[in-house]
Amino acid sequence: MSFLSYLIKGISLGSVYSIIALGYTMVYGIAKMLNFAHGDVIMVGGFVIYTLMSLAGINPLISVLAAIVICTLLGVTIEGIAYRPLRKASSLAVLITAIGVSYFLQNVALLVYGSNPKSFTSVINVPALKLADGKLTITGETLVTIPLCIIIMVILNLFIKKSKVGRSMIAVSEDKDAAVLMGVNVNKTIAITFAIGSALAGVASALMFSTYPNLSSTSGAMPGIKAFVAAVFGGIGSIPGAMIGGVLLGIIQILSSAYISTQLADAIVFLILILVLLIKPTGIMGKKLHEKV
Repeated sequence: MSFLSYLIKGISLGSVYSIIALGYTMVYGIAKMLNFAHGDVIMVGGFVIYTLMSLAGINPLISVLAAIVICTLLGVTIEGIAYRPLRKASSLAVLITAIGVSYFLQNVALLVYGSNPKSFTSVINVPALKLADGKLTITGETLVTIPLCIIIMVILNLFIKKSKVGRSMIAVSEDKDAAVLMGVNVNKTIAITFAIGSALAGVASALMFSTYPNLSSTSGAMPGIKAFVAAVFGGIGSIPGAMIGGVLLGIIQILSSAYISTQLADAIVFLILILVLLIKPTGIMGKKLHEKV
């Protein structure tokens, strides 16, 4: 039963990575930029929930909704102030700006909440499920996280394929200049993309910190990097790829920690990523781009 328990735990962790990776893959797929401050938006969401629920005594659901709203507004603000002026700048300039925004958010959190990690109270009040005469226990967080990840991916897929805004996103991802000629507001479309990705970061913060309750100014950094790895693993720009990459990453991390070494688990994750990219550089579900000369 231990292997099955580890597998379920890996799928649960991977589902959180998938939700975070969706933000990365949407922004890159549509705006062609890597928002490395995305992980820190998750940290901000965690502190919003902690402040409202643990310090102010507000209902968990209201706290989570507030975190989603604040993360959404933060994402749109970051896009408007930090990234929009660099729309035609080099990718290196955008990357440096993203790192600067990341450190800015971390230091603001450090000044406000201090360096000591905070204990995060779970927002999920679902009883654990015991199977096989109590030998296998599935936590309430896992019971919520996995189905929620699937629901989010399905809704996001339908939104992009069926809605007018979603079709605008596809047009911008294909060719910004052509999209402008077709009447698409590129700035508005990219801002909506950041808003959706940041809202998903708010959801991910509630799920992640409910399972892993230590909250500090750098709590979003490593999950953000791993979610980016998941997006690349699955094929950055692909929504199903983000989910598959996240789940596989979570399973690899948990099984590596359980059967090889907790210290080497992260190294194994990145090693497997390198091997996958050597075999299939576009990722599992990525497609080759053919450029006309």
